[in-house]
Amino acid sequence: MNKTLYPAEPILVVDDEEAILLSIDTILQLAGMNNVLTCADSRRALEMIQKYHPSVILLDLNMPHLSGEAVQEGLIGLYPHIPIIIITGRIDAESAVECMKSGAFDYIVKPVNEKRLIETVKKSLQYKELLQENETAGKKSGKDQLKNPQAFAALRSHSPKMFQIFTYAESVAPTLQPVLIRGETGTGKELMARAIHTVSGCPGEFVAVNVAGLDDNVFADTLYGHIKGAFTGAENQRPGLIDKAANGTLFLDEIGDLSPGSQIKLLRLLQEKEYMPLGQDSNRRSTARIIASTHVDLWDLQNRELFRQDLHYRLRTHRILLPPLRERPEDIGLLVEHFAAWSAEALHRPKPHIPRELTTMLLSYQFPGNIRELQAMVFDAIARHKSGVLSLAIFRHHIWQASRDEGRSRDVEEQPQGVTLAFAEPLPTIKEATRMLVETAMQRAGHNQTIAALMLGISQQALSKRLKNRQKD
Repeated sequence: MNKTLYPAEPILVVDDEEAILLSIDTILQLAGMNNVLTCADSRRALEMIQKYHPSVILLDLNMPHLSGEAVQEGLIGLYPHIPIIIITGRIDAESAVECMKSGAFDYIVKPVNEKRLIETVKKSLQYKELLQENETAGKKSGKDQLKNPQAFAALRSHSPKMFQIFTYAESVAPTLQPVLIRGETGTGKELMARAIHTVSGCPGEFVAVNVAGLDDNVFADTLYGHIKGAFTGAENQRPGLIDKAANGTLFLDEIGDLSPGSQIKLLRLLQEKEYMPLGQDSNRRSTARIIASTHVDLWDLQNRELFRQDLHYRLRTHRILLPPLRERPEDIGLLVEHFAAWSAEALHRPKPHIPRELTTMLLSYQFPGNIRELQAMVFDAIARHKSGVLSLAIFRHHIWQASRDEGRSRDVEEQPQGVTLAFAEPLPTIKEATRMLVETAMQRAGHNQTIAALMLGISQQALSKRLKNRQKD
């Protein structure tokens, strides 16, 4: 009888110490991962990778002949989709951060902790499987037709919905016609505008300006510039952002807040490709491509006569609607890992272990601030992190605080506590209401007691006791 191998593609361990190879092999075998290859000579690592196509690589940093850093550098370029777990005897945070910056998936420290090793390898296998699944899904949704995937790298996503948007954005980018990007605050509208600029091939600069709150004079001076003596204090000629964005892209953020007078000036720029610096009596030609964004519904503003219909139509030659984070649940884990690594690097500290329960807990949150809110949450958690596993309590407090603030923004008289519960008649007893609350928390937490307890504000032991009592009833 043939023995079933798991994983299907082998785990490759590269270390010059035979004792370490034997120890890791034994630990993984006992954990059910029986497809393990070992390599004691770093010079043979690339040969073995080319021959066996491993699913995960565990790589020691300190080896004779060819260092782990050198091996890693070559692997990242040739096999970017294979997760690399660094094995290091150097406990200092600097080496760990450098490994992660170079593209390593994670790291473990000698002497190898059995639990840490198994968790890290399993996590990397799940990551590899997720990449393969999304590659398949991406092909079905048109990802294989994306010619410039690197242009959209900053918009990190596994979502088929996002890849459809990437494909559309890539197709309209070379037309140089105006693009209107809609989406809630924090969904990445400026990142999308930058991606379109990159794909367009325009040789000029990408110039961004937030037009919210600019009065007509400031708007005109900011965009079109002025000549010397145009107004009191104009001692020198100053070019506007239109000039700076020549042969490039001018990104107008929050276009829905533009005043009526400024809307007229912008309409002429779009219609005639002409503008007039303040104080000048002749027009200049613009060679800048216009991309605008807004978090509000311009149709609603247009119907209320707060936004010009003709300008709206000019701006929306091409239209992109970015989905909120709550409609991209498959991206939450990816973004948490990315922001954790980014935050750790910015704070000059090692990236902590991210508990699996965190993603499950965040899936129950609506994220009114979207990706920007998630980034702030992760940064705050990393900044306050001490050691070991990243604390879930910090995220739970943020979610509780956001929910409380949202409740306060509603009608205080109707909802003095920020939350209203409606029960059918007759009212349930305290015991029945508690049971329903526990059941709802367990469902939202995917039956994870740790997360459910955090949602309820009680200890896991207290929740476990309640669940046991429920079974006795």
